[in-house]
Amino acid sequence: MAELMGSGVELMFVGMGIVFLFLTMLVVAINLMSSLVQRFFPDVPQTTLVVPPTVTGGIDKQTVAAIIAAVQRYRNKQK
Repeated sequence: MAELMGSGVELMFVGMGIVFLFLTMLVVAINLMSSLVQRFFPDVPQTTLVVPPTVTGGIDKQTVAAIIAAVQRYRNKQK
């Protein structure tokens, strides 16, 4: 019985060692790929939001302010 337990413990340690080795290699590979991507494809800075020129065709400032307030309230609710 002790021989069977010894074999089981040995098999457990071998299995855990293989899993640990695989996970270590996976972390190294992910870090290597990440550094390669960062090196060859650097982040492109985001452009600032460009507001198109508004048409002055009859919308008064109070209506524009109400629309802006409604959009902000909607966006805050969605977060």
